[in-house]
Amino acid sequence: MNLYTIPLSRTVKQALLMLADVLMLMLALWVTFTLLGVDALAPNDNVFLFFGLSTLLSVAVFYRIGLYRALLLYMGLQSGFIVLQGITVATALQGLVYFFLMTPVSHDYAVLPIYWMIALVFIGGSRIAAKVTLQSLIQNFRPKEPVIIYGAGSSGMQLVAALQNGDQYLPVAFVDDSRGLIGSTVHGIRVYSPGSLHELIDNYSVRQVLLAIPSASHAERKEILNRIEHLPVHVKTVPELFDMVSGRVGVDDVRDVEIEDLLGRDIVPPDLDLLGACITGRSVLVTGAAGSIGSELCRQIIQLRPRRIVLFDSFEYGLYTIENELRDRLAEMGFDSEPEIQALLGNVCNRSLVSYCMQQFGIDTVYHVAAYKQVPMVERNVIEGVRNNIFGTLVTARCAEEAGVGHFVLISTDKAVRPTNVMGASKRFAEQLLQARALSQPKTCFSMVRFGNVLGSSGSVVPLFRRQINTGGPVTVTHPEVTRYFMTVEEAAQLVIQAGSMATGGDVFVLDMNEPIRIVDLARKMIHLMGYDVRDENSREGDIAIEYTGLRPGEKLFEELLIGESVTGTEHPKIMRAEEDSLSWERLRNMLQSLEQACEALDLEQICSVLREAVDGYEPEQLTDDPMWSRNEPTPAAIATTADSPSPASSAKVTPIRQHKHKT
Repeated sequence: MNLYTIPLSRTVKQALLMLADVLMLMLALWVTFTLLGVDALAPNDNVFLFFGLSTLLSVAVFYRIGLYRALLLYMGLQSGFIVLQGITVATALQGLVYFFLMTPVSHDYAVLPIYWMIALVFIGGSRIAAKVTLQSLIQNFRPKEPVIIYGAGSSGMQLVAALQNGDQYLPVAFVDDSRGLIGSTVHGIRVYSPGSLHELIDNYSVRQVLLAIPSASHAERKEILNRIEHLPVHVKTVPELFDMVSGRVGVDDVRDVEIEDLLGRDIVPPDLDLLGACITGRSVLVTGAAGSIGSELCRQIIQLRPRRIVLFDSFEYGLYTIENELRDRLAEMGFDSEPEIQALLGNVCNRSLVSYCMQQFGIDTVYHVAAYKQVPMVERNVIEGVRNNIFGTLVTARCAEEAGVGHFVLISTDKAVRPTNVMGASKRFAEQLLQARALSQPKTCFSMVRFGNVLGSSGSVVPLFRRQINTGGPVTVTHPEVTRYFMTVEEAAQLVIQAGSMATGGDVFVLDMNEPIRIVDLARKMIHLMGYDVRDENSREGDIAIEYTGLRPGEKLFEELLIGESVTGTEHPKIMRAEEDSLSWERLRNMLQSLEQACEALDLEQICSVLREAVDGYEPEQLTDDPMWSRNEPTPAAIATTADSPSPASSAKVTPIRQHKHKT
């Protein structure tokens, strides 16, 4: 049993604290009288009665204002104010007792201020001493991990106070870029310059650095991380606000560095007029609402107070989860009139269901997110990928026209630009469908928003790398030169909403993704900032190895956002409008017929031929057999696709799109 976990009841602990205060207050009175030259122990002039009555009144005041509810170990500034308040009130009451009981001859007006100061020192000082003693015992019996806090501002001060009351971390030094703070002491901890980090890590055997710089921009945080990346420490960050009720920062409060800090990308504040233009007071449909991008769109849409939001997805559990989350958010927001939430389980290829949804709920705005996005998976399931990404978009767009929907926004991808895979080709085909529909009818304003990889989305490399590092590696990267654009899901959703509000019909919006980043560089940064060294040909003694697995089917080394060179700015600095050629609806209609026939016949060669004809730059250079399609019977995916087809025998001669050579 540890000394600081002696099983005393709350009542017993309060009684002991009251007894200690009685002794402290009597001692304070005796010292006061002694300083004034009065023999407090002489049995005359009601001195003993005065001692007893004033002490009991003081303890009663302390109890009434809640001084005994505060835990000694977690006493802070607020508890200090309570002590000050209690001593002041108790001294005032004691003054009444003093002038009532004591004879006028013995009155000395200096008693009260002297007693107030001495009692404050005794009561407050005894608690501080008890807190320090308890913390020392805890540290001796359960040592904390030494940490360095980067940032000695207000957040750093809150953090160090919380950590000192906790049982996990022991702050040993502050590091700050401000020259005015260097050399000073904050909460008893010295502030050093960033140049002292290496020496501090060695001297205190530090394995973790906690960033307490919530007000810094992402660019500033990236600069700091680059500066400490090479050090043998695990870098973590803390949020701006803490749950100070418990007096400690838990494991959930101190977390790994966010990926946006590594990228140094600062978010442009959204234009509130653009955000609400197609949403506030309107009925909004989000297809693919259970996915990472779709669910974030729903979170932001609900804050803009739509009249109704309809969540549409085929993933039952994901739909259930996002519906409950939105209802909880509404309860927290406390709107006067809450938006209506409807969750529909279904596939976007189901024309009757999609049409019913649009008509029944009077949809004004559609965000079409539903699509298969994983490149290798679509390469191995071509028919379902084409059906969902192309025909699902066609069905949703036609139903929107028939229902008189005002705005229809397609969520596209940078993989639609000169694609080397079926997923990208199918998304570019879907873009052209909307471009053609925009030219043929003016009722619905069709637009599409194209951007790159979204951090935290399903299939993102960041959580994969983190899992691999936590299990000791290796970290797998497809190719040493592969690069990708990155954006947070929150920023992507904001920009999608704003771009859709600027559409005039047939617009292809491209989000500014900044500079692409090499995936291997991202992997190295994550390894270093989690406190490990990379093991490679230059460092055989490293902790985590990086392995190159080769490009996956249909994967490109470099992604692009523009097909042509014609691009113009918009009223938002992060949103551009691309001027790109498109096909006529008449030509696309013939291609759709051929594509549908090919899907029914499981004819992958014909699907490939139609996509090659429709999509500029899509030219698979090599087709190889896949064991999945080499049998005379259809695959499970094919059976699901052609449940009403007369015969699956045509699959015997089909050769899938499986491997592509890549131009760099």
